[in-house]
Amino acid sequence: MEEVAISKFKATCLAVLQRVNQTGEPVLVTRFGKPVAEIVPPSPAVQPRRVLGQMRGTGRILGDIVSPVVDEDDWEVLRS
Repeated sequence: MEEVAISKFKATCLAVLQRVNQTGEPVLVTRFGKPVAEIVPPSPAVQPRRVLGQMRGTGRILGDIVSPVVDEDDWEVLRS
């Protein structure tokens, strides 16, 4: 693992980050010889699951879907 002093990292931050991203090799940032931070490449992005349309094509229509389920004579609101 490559070690970079914090002063050099501050001056070349963007270049170091780009090198880590391209090569995948981590870089250890040190201050007075002691580790301060470890720069590692990002983990692979996880694609979010789509919720809408997930059950598409799994249902079936059985019978009439327009008419009421019960007879209109059974409705209390229509009796008055």
